[in-house]
Amino acid sequence: MGNFFKNLFKGKENENNEEKSNKKNFDILKYDGLRAQRIGQIAYAKKCFESALELEEDFETMGYLAQLYLQQEEFEKCESLLTRMIEMEPHMLSSYLTLAQVYFIQEAYQEMANISTKALEVDAESAAAHFLSAKALHGLTKESEAIAQLTKAIALKEEFVEAHLMRAEILADTQHYDDAMEDIKIILDIVPEEETALLLSAKIKENTGATEEAEQCYRQITEMNPFNDKAFIALGQLYIIQNRLAEAIELFDEAIELNPSSEQAYHQRSRAKLLNGDKDGSEEDEKKAMELSPIKGSHAQAKDLIHDAGNTLGLPFN
Repeated sequence: MGNFFKNLFKGKENENNEEKSNKKNFDILKYDGLRAQRIGQIAYAKKCFESALELEEDFETMGYLAQLYLQQEEFEKCESLLTRMIEMEPHMLSSYLTLAQVYFIQEAYQEMANISTKALEVDAESAAAHFLSAKALHGLTKESEAIAQLTKAIALKEEFVEAHLMRAEILADTQHYDDAMEDIKIILDIVPEEETALLLSAKIKENTGATEEAEQCYRQITEMNPFNDKAFIALGQLYIIQNRLAEAIELFDEAIELNPSSEQAYHQRSRAKLLNGDKDGSEEDEKKAMELSPIKGSHAQAKDLIHDAGNTLGLPFN
């Protein structure tokens, strides 16, 4: 009987020692991963976090790893991890919001709509959840429902620039120009040099026949930011419509000098040259435009969207 109790206590002692060892190793791996992440050693940081989670299913560490998966465009792994985080902490709103962003990057709009609805079940007063729901609905071309969600987001957060801008874009696309301009005015009162709002304002002015004002607005943007391709291209397109072909070509020359990898600038200059009678120059520009792979552009757009997602466990517009 004495040996029995002795072996029993020894077994428990071994279990305690193993538990302490696992906890120590988990802490080492977790904080090594954090240090590696801070200095940009992403592969090592991922390995540390993954190894740590084999020892202990820690919510915070899962969040760090999900962030790395998102940055590395490992969307399936990121989705799986965030889904598990939601199972562990179903009342943690930020996990739903981040998963919605993951779906948005992949253009999985129905899945995004579903998870946004669940986020709103957790917190119906979250402006970010209403905004992400609107983005999903817009992706599904449910524009009236998207506007309704954006209006709710703005009611909860008046100076929600992103929501005002998206609502203005949808209203402009559906030719509700006066309503769109109201949102743009609010945006520019908050951020006077918001380039996307200024660009949309110029486009609305162009579409409503105020071409001189549109031209001034496009010029304002290019002076503020010479690297804004969209403003150069929009102004160049306006010049083409007005048959100011030499001015359009000169403008696209400037745009290409500032950004030699602008596929749209080459494409539009090709168009202007063809209309101006320069067939060889047009063909050369179109060939260059085709060389600038749209796949690269899509990849860059994905990177921008990932950056906009912000911290994995929180969005910049919470």
